[in-house]
Amino acid sequence: MNNFPDARLIKTNGVELAIYEMGPANGIPIVLCHGFPELAYSWRYQLPALAQAGYRVIAPDQRGYGGSSRPQTIESYDIVNLTGDLAGLLDTLSIDRAIFAGHDWGGLVVWQMPLWHPTRVAGIIGVNTPFLPRPPVDPILAMRNAYGDNMYIVSFQQPGVADAILAKDVARSFRFFMRKSGIRAVDYAKLPQQARNLELVRALGEDESGWGGELLLSPQDLKVFVDTYQRTGFTGGINWYRNFTRNWQLSEHLPQKIDVPALMIMAEDDVVLSPAMADGMERYVPDLEKVLIKNCGHWTQQEAPERTNSAMLDWLQRRFPNH
Repeated sequence: MNNFPDARLIKTNGVELAIYEMGPANGIPIVLCHGFPELAYSWRYQLPALAQAGYRVIAPDQRGYGGSSRPQTIESYDIVNLTGDLAGLLDTLSIDRAIFAGHDWGGLVVWQMPLWHPTRVAGIIGVNTPFLPRPPVDPILAMRNAYGDNMYIVSFQQPGVADAILAKDVARSFRFFMRKSGIRAVDYAKLPQQARNLELVRALGEDESGWGGELLLSPQDLKVFVDTYQRTGFTGGINWYRNFTRNWQLSEHLPQKIDVPALMIMAEDDVVLSPAMADGMERYVPDLEKVLIKNCGHWTQQEAPERTNSAMLDWLQRRFPNH
C-alpha cells in the first residue's frame, strides 16, 4: 500500500519501537497492536480509515518484530515488558490515555493493559482475541494435556526449534499462515480430535496443495512480510509464546476485571480464536459490545477490512467521538 506511513523509531521501556502514525495530532489516540507472525503493516487498512475519521492512530512493530528491538533473552518478552512498552510509548508521545486495539497476541496484551496500567487506558478493542481470565493452572500444562506436544503453542516452548523451521523458507511459511479459512467453523467442529490439535508446525511441512483456503495477501503485501522476516527471523515473536507460564505466575495478584468500555470483534470461522471463547466475557468486562463478522477466518482486519473498520468506527464514534 503506497499510503502506508513511514516508520519512526521511539525509545520506550529500554527498547526502540518502530511506529507508524496517521491522523491529526490532537485526535483521540488509538494504538493498534498486531499478533504473530505479523507487523504493524497488518493494520494497513485501519490506519487510513481511522485517521480519516479524525483519530490519531499509532501502530507499532511490537518488541521482537520488524523495525523494533529484538532483545536476546526470553524473559524480555513477558507481559510486564509488553505492556510496559505500550505505556512507555504513550509517555514518549506525551499521551495520557489511549484506546488500545489488538488482534491475536496483540489482543492478549491489550486486554492486560487495564490490569497492569489502569490509568493509561480509555478503551479496548479486541479483534478475535477475547479477554481470557487467569486460568487456575499453568496454561502450557493445560494446552499440553488437551492437545498434546505437537500443538503449536506447546511446540513453540522449545527454544530454536520452530524458529528454524519457519525461517528455513520464509515465503512458504507466510503462504501457509496468511490464508483465508479453508473450512467453516461448523465443519471444523465435526472433525475428529486428532485433526483439531492445531499441529501447525507439522502441517507446514505437508504438501502445499492440501493447505486449504486461498492466499490472503497480494504479491506486494506478501513481499512486505517475507522481506521483513527474512531479515529478522521469527524468534522475537515466538518468544512471546515462551512466556505463557511466566505471565501466568506474574499475574497472580491482578484483579480480573476490565473497567473501561470495550468492543469485541469476533470472526465466525476463526478456529483458533473462536467466537465461543468470548462467551461469558461480560462477567469480566461489564461495558462490552460484541460484533460477529461472518464468513471470516483468523486474519480479520486483513481479510474483512471494510467490515472491521465499520465495526470499530461505529463503536468509536459513539463511545469516543472526536469533537
